[in-house]
Amino acid sequence: MMLAPPVTPLAEIDATLARQGFAVLDADGLFSLLHCTADDLAPWLSHWDRLPADAYLRDGGRYRRRRHACFVVEGDEVTLVPQRPHWQPVEYNALHGGIERHFEPIEPSLALDPLWQRWLAALAARASALKGARTWYVEAHPFRIDTTDGIGRPTPEGAHRDGVDLVSVTLVSREGIKGAETRVFAAQGREGQRFTLDQRWSTLLLDDERVVHESTPIQPLAPGASGHRDTLVLTFRSGGFQGPPG
Repeated sequence: MMLAPPVTPLAEIDATLARQGFAVLDADGLFSLLHCTADDLAPWLSHWDRLPADAYLRDGGRYRRRRHACFVVEGDEVTLVPQRPHWQPVEYNALHGGIERHFEPIEPSLALDPLWQRWLAALAARASALKGARTWYVEAHPFRIDTTDGIGRPTPEGAHRDGVDLVSVTLVSREGIKGAETRVFAAQGREGQRFTLDQRWSTLLLDDERVVHESTPIQPLAPGASGHRDTLVLTFRSGGFQGPPG
């Protein structure tokens, strides 16, 4: 049985995020934030069908496909920066940290879409409400986790933080699978919640300094069948992008 996420009304999103370290917007809340409709976002869905395989999975899996792009957000101004590798320290990603991972860029028709840029600016404003107004260095990760290997792992590194200020996880599609329960726990303490994002465009916001998060593995609903889970993960960091020391 899937547990419904604890949805927060848009008017309370900043206060809830500040109080408990995470908050969930349902699709209508996200549409109101972006001044858009589901029809406006529908053309984006095909981009997840064109994600290349992730060649860096150290567990030997073939279940993850992704792209990557980086942006700088200053107020309402969103700038796509030249493609750069994704890097995390081992302190935040014990499985894939400490290496430069070079992924294919997000397609220009998505990265330069005015609605995409409005999305990044709107969520950067949530980061500013949480941490104070500043320039935000944003990494964008469209993911597809599938059941090619019989099981797919949305977070093969386990429960983790990302070493940033704010993380957003948006469910784009969930087809023919079970699992993918989201778990959010206090980084200092035992408090936590479990729930499953199952509504397209529902979005989880995380204060990365205060909480750790993970999603449980996925399996196909029927033996031998295929399924997948598509998400968009955005990370917002002040002071610059993460990169190797020195």
